[in-house]
Amino acid sequence: MVETLVIKQEKEEEALEWRKKLDEYIKKHPELYKEVKSQKVFAQLFGGTLGGYVEMLEFESLADVEKFLNKVNQDEEFLTTIVSEALNFIVPGTRSLSVWAPVQ
Repeated sequence: MVETLVIKQEKEEEALEWRKKLDEYIKKHPELYKEVKSQKVFAQLFGGTLGGYVEMLEFESLADVEKFLNKVNQDEEFLTTIVSEALNFIVPGTRSLSVWAPVQ
């Protein structure tokens, strides 16, 4: 699963603090990320739109993606603290979420 977004320039510090908060939340609630095999976040350095970020979450199967999304979308604390805070620093209209598969 790949999520892309752009951070408002004036909110980059806030976004970095939020990332720490997300990592802490995941450590306290490991069951929420149980299906995630690996996770990587990349910040754009050259080209494209300034402030671009890409997060990649690896799953064993599409069923695991569905389980993960169902869990995070039903976790009230996650939605009201983590997700709602993120909306403050993401440039509107720049967030996308897609599921990719390896080419065999």
